[in-house]
Amino acid sequence: MTRGLLLLDVDGPLNPYAANRYRRPPGYLTYRRTATGWHSGRDARRYKGLRVWLNPSHGAQLLALAAMTSLELVWATTWQHEANERIAPAVGLPALPVIEFPGYTLTTGWDDAWKWPAVAAYAKDRPLAWLDDEHERSGAAEFARQRAGTPTLLCHVDPRQGLGSAHLAQVRRWAGSLA
Repeated sequence: MTRGLLLLDVDGPLNPYAANRYRRPPGYLTYRRTATGWHSGRDARRYKGLRVWLNPSHGAQLLALAAMTSLELVWATTWQHEANERIAPAVGLPALPVIEFPGYTLTTGWDDAWKWPAVAAYAKDRPLAWLDDEHERSGAAEFARQRAGTPTLLCHVDPRQGLGSAHLAQVRRWAGSLA
């Protein structure tokens, strides 16, 4: 069987953006994405911009999961290539392949398709597990139709909680069923 994919979204799974905005979750560090750059540590407090909470232990956990399951880690995030520049070093991941989303821009947001067509085109007939917080978006039925007969796990991650051991266990069990 072809090597499967483990797709990673940033906002929601790795950055629990919907958590209590006044209380950083335990184990997470604060970063700020601003027009002047990417700020961390004490600098993150001095700047206004997009607040990003990242847990430096997630990289090791995801790498171990990928090794254990033989799944290839791939970014499936609107951060696109910026995920390799900003997010990967912060959580301890190497540069990963990136699924590009031509239907998304920072200024206008999504077209009607969301991530579904780009993920389907990238994955083709490869099994995939996908960690994301927005699988309920329109287009899911067409995605499921395109992937009929191909092992697919849409693993929902609550953006108030972020990635946890239960998600990793769910992917591990799913990948084990492929053998």
